[in-house]
Amino acid sequence: MSKTILFQGDSITDCGRDKNNPNAMGKGYPLLVNSALGTDYPNDYVFYNRGISGNRIVDLYARIKKDFINLKPDYASIYIGVNDTWHEIGDKNGVETQKFEKIYTMLLEEIKAALPNIKLILIAPFVLEGKGTVDAENPEKFEFFKKDVAEKAEVTKRMAEKYGLPLIELQPVFDKATEKAPSDYWTLDGVHPTATGHELIKRLWLDAFNEIK
Repeated sequence: MSKTILFQGDSITDCGRDKNNPNAMGKGYPLLVNSALGTDYPNDYVFYNRGISGNRIVDLYARIKKDFINLKPDYASIYIGVNDTWHEIGDKNGVETQKFEKIYTMLLEEIKAALPNIKLILIAPFVLEGKGTVDAENPEKFEFFKKDVAEKAEVTKRMAEKYGLPLIELQPVFDKATEKAPSDYWTLDGVHPTATGHELIKRLWLDAFNEIK
């Protein structure tokens, strides 16, 4: 019997998926994982992408039943956090770190209560310098981005430690990647990965998956 894998998160997970097609995978790391595992293990897994562009932790929590619990996944990854920072910069509608941690805890507690056998992977957000994160007229923009995203990443790390879950820490990986090629090789705007950026995430995702499958 096939096992179900769910990818959950924001635009980085969504990556242009067709919301009218429940089986659409988008063009990012979920599609790459689907391709890799689907090739190596034909018919062993069913894949769902339920990432939604623009989502913050509070949005993800609001749709926990419809887009998570009702799907009853055997495995799931959660990649959330950068919009909790970005929306504060754009329209003062971000999620401050203490609330982020509170809602993340509620999210995981309810998932684990409803799906006690689920195996989860947590992905911590990252940010690089890019056209979406740097403003020459406002040098404090990137500093806020960097500090606040780092706080969200630290919360994600605490969640992984608290619940004994594998953690994918993207910031050090993307920082190291920029030693080989500039940030716009890996991201479109400092946040959204390019094809090569998604390949980096896919490789880390598979490493984490192999720890728990």
